[in-house]
Amino acid sequence: MIAVPVLFAVFCLIFLLVGRRIGLSQGRRQERLEWEGGRLEGIVKARLRQSRAVLGGLVSEQMAPLLPGFPFDPGDCRFMGKPVDFIVFRGMNEKNISEVVFLEVKSGAARSLNEQEKKLRDVVRSGRVSWAEFDLD
Repeated sequence: MIAVPVLFAVFCLIFLLVGRRIGLSQGRRQERLEWEGGRLEGIVKARLRQSRAVLGGLVSEQMAPLLPGFPFDPGDCRFMGKPVDFIVFRGMNEKNISEVVFLEVKSGAARSLNEQEKKLRDVVRSGRVSWAEFDLD
């Protein structure tokens, strides 16, 4: 007679322990999913901020000739984008080109030249610039 209540108590104890273990496991899983979801959301937000900054910089670069204080005649500027933002043909509007300037526009936090821009700057400064013609006939 005592065996039935003891078996019942052992069964209840095992049931409670298994239920607790399952509950803890599911709780950890839910916490992990929430943490990963929050981390992923943070990563997405950071990437969107970075993308907006890059797009803003690209727009700023192209609009630079129209901004106050721009040192060249906007009509003398031709946008290239890569590897240099503009080539300025000083005097082109007056049909008297007197100088060609390679112009890199910087905005925001990106104030330093990248490796390609540095190489181009060094080539221009060393005078390794030439003229070439290509005849299609």
